[in-house]
Amino acid sequence: MHALIVEDQFICRKVLQTILSKFGECEIAVDGNEAIEAFKLAWEENNPYNLICLDIVMPNINGREALKAIRDIENQMGVNDDQRVKIIMTTALDDADSVVESYKGGATAYLVKPVLKDKIIDELNRLGLIE
Repeated sequence: MHALIVEDQFICRKVLQTILSKFGECEIAVDGNEAIEAFKLAWEENNPYNLICLDIVMPNINGREALKAIRDIENQMGVNDDQRVKIIMTTALDDADSVVESYKGGATAYLVKPVLKDKIIDELNRLGLIE
């Protein structure tokens, strides 16, 4: 698995990196700008991400804007549905509007912080990223 963790808070990045690094290569971005650039670069290097964990509330470009940009790039590149990156929104926002807007924007899953190891591993299994 090739994963990108997009999170502006150090502790949250570290927790996700510790969990996900057991399943493959993990890279870090601290805001939506870096996430979009990392996403593009991974495709250019022929090593696209299988998973992006994307925080919603971040400086510069927030998670929803980054999600839209990533899905737009995939559409422009003609990426098939089965090749699209799995995007798990990771956020402290636990309201129905945030969940609905994330799924409308193309999120694959939604986890409320704190992201617990068991929850993320269950989600990775459900998405077919690990066995």
